[in-house]
Amino acid sequence: MANFSSALILLFVFITSSIAVSATVFTLQNSCPYTVWPGILSGNSNTLGDGGFPLTPGASKQLTAPQGWSGRFWARTGNGNCVTGDCGGVLKCIGGGVPPTTLAEFTVGTGVSGKDFYDVSLVDGYNVEMGIKPQGGSGDCKYAGCVADVNAVCPNELRIVDPKTGTVAACKSACAAFNSPEFCCTGAHATPQTCSPTRYSAMFKNACPSAYSYAYDDATSTFTCAGANYLITFCPTRS
Repeated sequence: MANFSSALILLFVFITSSIAVSATVFTLQNSCPYTVWPGILSGNSNTLGDGGFPLTPGASKQLTAPQGWSGRFWARTGNGNCVTGDCGGVLKCIGGGVPPTTLAEFTVGTGVSGKDFYDVSLVDGYNVEMGIKPQGGSGDCKYAGCVADVNAVCPNELRIVDPKTGTVAACKSACAAFNSPEFCCTGAHATPQTCSPTRYSAMFKNACPSAYSYAYDDATSTFTCAGANYLITFCPTRS
């Protein structure tokens, strides 16, 4: 009986240790000189951070996601009904943000390998700089991000202007601006073979080479790591 009890204790320790290891900690850091309101959309029932919260300059917040979690993070800017990234004028998002928004996208610990898949996406446009830095983990584990001020080079036809300040607050995707198949990769352009980069997606790619610039930009924009935690920074320092 003593040996059986010892075996149960060892099994319990192994299981609880495995649970601890399988959880992923996201640290959201605001390095912008203004408050941002991170928005969070979960692809399953495990909603992180109640969907959103304020993050003052220099502040950070940790969120723990279970194995298999998928979702996205973005920054909302402006007060009240946010100028960018708004999700219905509420603090706690229950859906995605209104484009254009820079997105950090994750799928945690999938498949036999247990790899995480992550990217920074400009497919829905751009509002603030964002970076993803793996902490620990094994595998390729590269930094992903968009640390350039895309608003500064955004063409007039894609600009969102803050009505209060008159400055460029965000840069639309060409899909959002023109709603045509060649920009949205829909209809006759719905495959990698028929949807090619455009001069607008090239503008995003030139500014942020490791970020998604259009729907089929997988080869240079999707990253993998196993067993890592992640630092997600709004307005990361440019090197």
